[in-house]
Amino acid sequence: MTNSSRQKRLTQVVRAAEGHFGNKIRRVTAPGGDGRASYKLHFDDRTVFATLRPNFRRTHLEAHVLKQLAPHCDLVPRCLGVVGEVMFQSDVGGRRLNMEIAARDAGGQADLAAEAVRAIFMVQEASRKTRLHEIMPHLGNNRDWIDNFAEGVRGLEPYSGGRSGPVDLDAIKAAVAQPGRQFVKWDCRSGNAAIGRDDVLRWFDFEYSGLRHGAEDIAWLIGDEAWPVPPEVMLEIVRSEFDPGCGHALEPYLNYLSLYLTFHCAQRFKLIVKEAGKRGWLSKRRIRKYDDAGVHPEFGAQICRVGAYFAARNRLTAPIARDFEAAQKMFLSIILATLEEGRV
Repeated sequence: MTNSSRQKRLTQVVRAAEGHFGNKIRRVTAPGGDGRASYKLHFDDRTVFATLRPNFRRTHLEAHVLKQLAPHCDLVPRCLGVVGEVMFQSDVGGRRLNMEIAARDAGGQADLAAEAVRAIFMVQEASRKTRLHEIMPHLGNNRDWIDNFAEGVRGLEPYSGGRSGPVDLDAIKAAVAQPGRQFVKWDCRSGNAAIGRDDVLRWFDFEYSGLRHGAEDIAWLIGDEAWPVPPEVMLEIVRSEFDPGCGHALEPYLNYLSLYLTFHCAQRFKLIVKEAGKRGWLSKRRIRKYDDAGVHPEFGAQICRVGAYFAARNRLTAPIARDFEAAQKMFLSIILATLEEGRV
């Protein structure tokens, strides 16, 4: 995006905000970086987020979702209005989950992880009190999407020597093709939640929300390569926070979660490798600050660890666990080499 187009967008947002709220804006910041769709507007008495997305239909859909959830849940932003293509929403807090969890010890991380998982289940519970299940788009329900998702594990082959055992891709694709019965936020990476002044964790950025099985939201969190909580700890947290009202029994839910996470982690692995080839390795702090792809060898090793753990839990994906383990060794060798060279 050019400087002139950035300035044009900013001018559009400021004019819409000042007209809508009837107050002058004192300062505008972009916590996610200048190229992102959201701006933080600083008024004398409060801060508000303004979102101007390239696709205005997504903006209006997100506004509708927030309005529908508001009477039933306080764990999402409040929609403060829509002016043309610009949506305004409440500021849920400046302590981003991805930064907050990295600063805690193991016990504190587990507590915060439990709160994040609990909030996901509560948002989904709130959605079942609305009519969102009647109007939201179904996600990942076409053949091309399912094929691309399931066959993404082939991206591990150059780094693992090939799949260490046969897998039934047809059976896997059939298992992935879940009907869209549950509202999901989608993209529940840790950079899309924040803790407010009231110490409550809330999820934001509902641009891509829709309908699916429901476990996908948990998978996005556990399969966030910057998420430092070990996969075995996350599994126990999901067990303890599980909502029996979600429409699934616990063990089938966990079985599907494990299967879905296997392929989600493979997609994240491919993204890390692709971006590292284009941009080189980035610092962990920069990645967290700008909620960027986890282009750091430690994050690459983490996504392989998570993929291996959950692949081993489902009989359809068990052979893929060894491929993740082999790919993890590649990242660990990069970490070792950088330490020996005195680089971080």
